[in-house]
Amino acid sequence: MKTIDQINFAGKRALIRVDFNVPLDENFNITDDNRMTAALPTIKKILKDGGAVILMSHLGRPKDGPTDKYSLKHLVPHLSDLLGQEVEFANDCIGEDAIEKAKKLSKGEVLLLENLRFYKEEEKGDVEFAKKLAALGDVYVNDAFGTAHRAHASTSVIAQFFPNAKYFGYLMAGELANAEKILNNAPKPFTAIMGGSKVSDKIELIEKLLDKVDNLIIGGGMAYTFAKADGGNIGTSLVETDKLDLALSLRQKAKDKGVNLLLPVDNITADAFSNDAHTGLAKTGEIPDGWMGLDIGPETIKLFSKVVEESKTILWNGPMGVFEMEKFLIGTKAIAEAVAKATENGAFSLIGGGDSAAAVAKFGMTDEVSYVSTGGGALLEYMEGKELPGVKAINE
Repeated sequence: MKTIDQINFAGKRALIRVDFNVPLDENFNITDDNRMTAALPTIKKILKDGGAVILMSHLGRPKDGPTDKYSLKHLVPHLSDLLGQEVEFANDCIGEDAIEKAKKLSKGEVLLLENLRFYKEEEKGDVEFAKKLAALGDVYVNDAFGTAHRAHASTSVIAQFFPNAKYFGYLMAGELANAEKILNNAPKPFTAIMGGSKVSDKIELIEKLLDKVDNLIIGGGMAYTFAKADGGNIGTSLVETDKLDLALSLRQKAKDKGVNLLLPVDNITADAFSNDAHTGLAKTGEIPDGWMGLDIGPETIKLFSKVVEESKTILWNGPMGVFEMEKFLIGTKAIAEAVAKATENGAFSLIGGGDSAAAVAKFGMTDEVSYVSTGGGALLEYMEGKELPGVKAINE
């Protein structure tokens, strides 16, 4: 793997694609800086070598060009604090301001470019746009795993302009190494926990995992599709009615491969999708009309937790319920605790980005698991066996 450890950056300007797509509140305060802190080791290594750093990222999904709401200038004060030095800002990513400031950068200095997605060319993978970005630096470093599955100008197209000077940053290298550990060197028993709303979103990953795991736990909204497929009553719970046959076939595949497929046996129910709703408890397949399942129940928690705690490898992708609401977070929190306990006992646990990462952060357990991925979609695609454009571009 071509990582930044293979180069000394003294006297070089490193153009780093980072993933600073962080959540901001209405006053532009960063509410979760994990993606920024994850990039610090790469930035600091380059500065320590005597190089200069030019950071580029997207933020949000701006539709109509430059928008104050999506400007990366809002990140400058916090990034300066994190690095312990002043960070310069260019009010464009390819214009005169960017060109001038990049040219004047001295060793040990950091420049942050304006939002790449203010140009439609970024997401289109435009070669000319990539060429203009490339002109700003001497070395290209990709440290944005969260966007590695996108063939955008700054994540893959740009690499062709650095045929002998393109590397993975520490975050990218770590993400790939940990994903590989799960895919190819997982100590047994290996348990995958799949949650979230739709079974269709995870179908390819589930099918891939059936060849690797000993236990497959399914919770969250997708579990009600299985319950419905079994002929159960699910009330107004989330369901993919066109995926009932798929659920039955996955169950059969698991059986044929000797995989222990675990589904909820009881559910916390509500008469409305609200934290103020009346709640109840119902066995799987026995949810009353007009009620919906929004979390796994106490018997399911015991069942799932026991399997998780006895595992040596754990992959978790997707919550067990609507953990954003206080009344329906108990199941997800209990699973997080079981994963942390297994990790403490020597298991390797990989949290698959997205909502799972948000959940362990919410419960203050980020440091109690082995690795939390910064890229939900990218990790899923990598685990499904797909080639990520951002990875391929560095390896070519």
